[in-house]
Amino acid sequence: MAASWHLIPRSTVARFVLLAFVFQIAIIGGSLLFVRQASEGALAEEQRQSVYDLRDELLDAYRDGGQLGLTRLISSRLQSPRHSIAVILLATADGTPLIGNLGDWPTTVPPRTDWREIELYRTGSDRPERMGISTAPLPDGTRLLMGHVSEANIRLARINEEVIGAALIGGLCLILMSALLLGRVLSRQIKRITSTTTAFVDGALAERVPIRGSGDAFDDLGRAINVMLDRIEKLISELRVLTDGLAHDLKSPVTRLKSVLERAVLETRDPDALAALDRVACEADTLLSMLTTALLISRAEGGIGRDHFVATDIGALLDDLAEIYGPVAEDRGFAIETRVEIAARVFIHRELISRAIGNLIDNALNYAVGGTRILIHASAFPGGLTIAVSDDGPGIPPERRADALRRFGRLDPARNIGGSGLGLALVEATAGLHHGDLALEDNAPGLRVVLRLNVSLAQGD
Repeated sequence: MAASWHLIPRSTVARFVLLAFVFQIAIIGGSLLFVRQASEGALAEEQRQSVYDLRDELLDAYRDGGQLGLTRLISSRLQSPRHSIAVILLATADGTPLIGNLGDWPTTVPPRTDWREIELYRTGSDRPERMGISTAPLPDGTRLLMGHVSEANIRLARINEEVIGAALIGGLCLILMSALLLGRVLSRQIKRITSTTTAFVDGALAERVPIRGSGDAFDDLGRAINVMLDRIEKLISELRVLTDGLAHDLKSPVTRLKSVLERAVLETRDPDALAALDRVACEADTLLSMLTTALLISRAEGGIGRDHFVATDIGALLDDLAEIYGPVAEDRGFAIETRVEIAARVFIHRELISRAIGNLIDNALNYAVGGTRILIHASAFPGGLTIAVSDDGPGIPPERRADALRRFGRLDPARNIGGSGLGLALVEATAGLHHGDLALEDNAPGLRVVLRLNVSLAQGD
């Protein structure tokens, strides 16, 4: 699970979901910010217009009835419950109050002010109140201040902010849910494709990506992949026919050649001729072995053989190989040991794995000069199996290991040791057939050849 979380920042789907999430946040956040600013602007403009209307009404009363008419209107407005937030003050030229609900003319406010927001104390109030005001000088030298307390607007703006905040939080939750749902839909579509290709690689050559008929990009991708899989299946089928034909057409002449040689040996009495026939027979055996191995490599690299995977007791398999090679190893001064650290049956191609391990044992017997011990070690790792064959011979220098893995590569062709140079190539192809890999490591001293196989494990009986 830790590895999965570690890979999330590199996931294309995760990046797409994050991009969609951020994009939707930007849209929702921008929309809510616009609503907030627009509503606050509308409230401020409404308040300013109310003050301007009050100012016009008071100035009209002054023009019609002079100071007396203005005083009557001010008194009426201050006593009306509908104008409880009104702020009015008529003062002399030096700021002495004549009538209104402010105790003094604000010292920081000039006689003529179009609009200003300020905190002032109204008569009878024990705390300052935020208000918007406008002032105007009158022809008789008096001053007129009128305004509206904006506390109600402030409360409304605060409620507006709370509502917008709640909408933003709810919107974020919905955005996150929609982004995750989008990511889930994308992942499901992609997994349909990956599950098909995985099954195809595992040998189910008839598997194809389901086409839903929506006509979207995923359907186009599925059709393109299905065309590719059709082509690959055809090539694999042709490869199978070709390899089977080669196995029949090329092995048969070599087998007939060996039969002719065996009859010739029985009918020949000349020692020199017998020696020559023996050499020819050995070369025929080598040719037949090379042909068989090359065909096995080609089939394994073509993915042919996964339908032959069977549940295998790896411990019993290694014990059988140790018993088979034990007498030969003993004659050459080696002891073969097995160490199995897995109590499970594994699904493998038993024949190819046996042949691969046999090749590694042969290599150790032939090239681990001066060694005395060969260890076959099997252990499990999450999702697979590791098989290592180690010896205590001279090993292979790191700079020569790539040459050892090359087909027909022989590190010391001058040595009189039979072989085709295909042994490690077959081991590597076998590992690839099991979705694994092959590595040559230092055993200090000696060589350690490690096969990592990604195979299914089943608990033993």
